[in-house]
Amino acid sequence: MHTTTPKSNKKWLNFPMWRRALSVIPRLTAAEWAELDLISRWLIASRAAVLVITFIPAVIAGVLAWRNNQFNLTLWLLLTIGLVMAHATNNIVNDITDSWKGTDKGNYFRAQYGVQPIEHGLLTFRQAIIYALVTGLIALAAGLILVYWRGGLTLPLLGAGIFFVLFYTWPLKYIGLGEIAVIIVWGPLMIAGGYYVITGIWDWQIVLVSLPYALGATSVIFGKHIDKYQADKAKNIRTLPVILGERNARYLAIGIMLAQYLLVGYLILIRFFTPLLLLVLVAVRWLRLAWGVYRQPRPAAPPPEYPADAWPLWFVSFSFVHNRAFGTWFLVGLILDAVVQRLIL
Repeated sequence: MHTTTPKSNKKWLNFPMWRRALSVIPRLTAAEWAELDLISRWLIASRAAVLVITFIPAVIAGVLAWRNNQFNLTLWLLLTIGLVMAHATNNIVNDITDSWKGTDKGNYFRAQYGVQPIEHGLLTFRQAIIYALVTGLIALAAGLILVYWRGGLTLPLLGAGIFFVLFYTWPLKYIGLGEIAVIIVWGPLMIAGGYYVITGIWDWQIVLVSLPYALGATSVIFGKHIDKYQADKAKNIRTLPVILGERNARYLAIGIMLAQYLLVGYLILIRFFTPLLLLVLVAVRWLRLAWGVYRQPRPAAPPPEYPADAWPLWFVSFSFVHNRAFGTWFLVGLILDAVVQRLIL
């Protein structure tokens, strides 16, 4: 008598899951995870949905280089691969570190809003470390090629990137320096450093240009840490919101978002940018929405109209949506400005 083995539903190229993992941090059962292909698992483990926050600075650096007739496609591609893979590595290392320290145990905030592969039993420590090593080696390989090609400041920039990848989760986040690290990484390091890697020129004006977007990324991490305020305080994780207090952190987050627009206005006034960068004002619609949310304490439960699968994320959701709108229109304005500066003026 012959027995029939049940057929697996596993798809080796699961494009629908790739799209899903690139748009949200999904919640999955162990059975669903078992049916996923390797790329889907990596996208989920690396929290690929948030990697766009790093892709945009790479594009900004490239546009600024093109604006000054210094663009090199090969260097830009290596830079983009290196930055995105470094961010992905940091996300995996974050989960490894927090699981190892016991931070994510006991239904901690991180394990509630999406899959935490180690805590949910989907990856072993060894498997997660392999994911981090492979991803990190890709980032490192891109970085070393750039060091060989460009030289100069590229090596210390790479060293700074490695430092933040390895030590953001601990100890920086635990001593109120995580938010400061985000400003440095998503501004001077990624955009001004990326501009240097492409052009060979370190320009302090580019550092200033990098700050509006860096502040947007910082507002996202601020929102996340305010959402986690009670949980982090209980576990003695002294993020900046824990140090400042919940109310002060909420109002500082509003100030950070406002500063993005003020910096763009200043750059227009000093004629670094043309008024085309006023396109960022399209994002004011989402700024007003975030402003209204941040003025009030976090609700005990999601409002009826709030997406159920987004909870317990609250402040970070509004910061993320605003940053996505601001970053998109900042980039559109920057591209148009570059065309005008390069081809017309």
